Amino acid sequence: MVLNQVIFSQNLELSAEIRPRYEFRNGYKSLIDDGQEPASFVSQRSRLNIGFEQDKLQLILRVQDVRVWGDVATNMSNSSNSIAIFEGYAQYNLNSLWSFKIGRQVLSYDDQRIMGEVDWAQQGRSHDAFLISFAPNKKHHLDVGISVSSQKETIIETNYDVNNYKNMQFSRYEYNLDASYLSFLFLNNGFQFEQSDSDLVTLYLQTFGVFYKVNKFKWSGEFSIYGQTGELANDNIFAWYAGGFLKYNVADDWQIGIGGEYLSGTAMDDTSGKNKSFNPLFGTNHKFNGYMDYFYVGNHINSVGLLDAYANLKFARKKFNLTITPHLFSAAETVLLDGTNKMTDYLGTEIDLVANYKLQKDINLNAGYSQLFASNTMEVLKGGNVDKTQNWAWIMVVIKPELFSLTK
Repeated sequence: MVLNQVIFSQNLELSAEIRPRYEFRNGYKSLIDDGQEPASFVSQRSRLNIGFEQDKLQLILRVQDVRVWGDVATNMSNSSNSIAIFEGYAQYNLNSLWSFKIGRQVLSYDDQRIMGEVDWAQQGRSHDAFLISFAPNKKHHLDVGISVSSQKETIIETNYDVNNYKNMQFSRYEYNLDASYLSFLFLNNGFQFEQSDSDLVTLYLQTFGVFYKVNKFKWSGEFSIYGQTGELANDNIFAWYAGGFLKYNVADDWQIGIGGEYLSGTAMDDTSGKNKSFNPLFGTNHKFNGYMDYFYVGNHINSVGLLDAYANLKFARKKFNLTITPHLFSAAETVLLDGTNKMTDYLGTEIDLVANYKLQKDINLNAGYSQLFASNTMEVLKGGNVDKTQNWAWIMVVIKPELFSLTK
């Protein structure tokens, strides 16, 4: 009887995702060394997505299980990674101008260099946050978000030792033109530390910058620059980033591109007392600087920085596409051997190949191979043996069907 009396239009959608991925790691993230053997495994993400809409209200619930095949015995009742809520939020559209979103949610903007979903990682990335959006028309859009973190419910202040921010505030403004848009981001993160006298202190890191994207005729491009200031682990931060990528559609099936990134670093012989190493924070960092993840994927933080020059060649026809991307890596600042001898800035060359094939509407097959030709300077930074073969291969099946949809 209650259901029959609902006068608002309702939408209910149910979908799923099954994503197993096999990986062969022979020098992934760091150079493989003598006596070490390559790793191989299958990881899997399983998601159930529920979406509900009624009048001005939208509810999203995305439950996921992330595991490695065989992480527990076949007769065990649980895995080492339990089922978790990837997204669980409510959005209320006050009117055509204002909307509010609260709960566990993805915060992904622009090219995802600073804030992204990190979809390559099976667990992804989402935030517990409150988001206010203001969009007076199609040209202007403003997001303001805040978050505060605690490890558990307490009655007095305790140390927050999760690898996460203690609090976060950000604002992002976007201005849209006919074939391009410009966005401005300001992000303030507070990280809590316990000092030697057991006092708790929260230090703040500010990241700010501009992103520009254009798509006109056969050309498209993305350009950005960011700066970082503040304090982190009792270090004064003074760092910056610049990146750009330009693509051209040669023909219907072919696309070429060229790009580069500079992430400032701190030289090994630096005596200024400042931390000059840029940190991309919550970006989808696997997307950048080579797929073998030698830089900024849980590593290379507070290091010598990076200069990455790369090219891109893509072929796409019907259900198939193939991309080849060579990278030329160099250190942005001085690398020393044994603390005294200066090394060459050149770190190495990586070649990435990725192929995608759409088997049918809800099933995609993806595969990739990467080869790294590292220098002795890379060995100083990452360890391992530069003379050994360093490569990585993977194959992944993505199955994302819509299970149920109801409108009334």
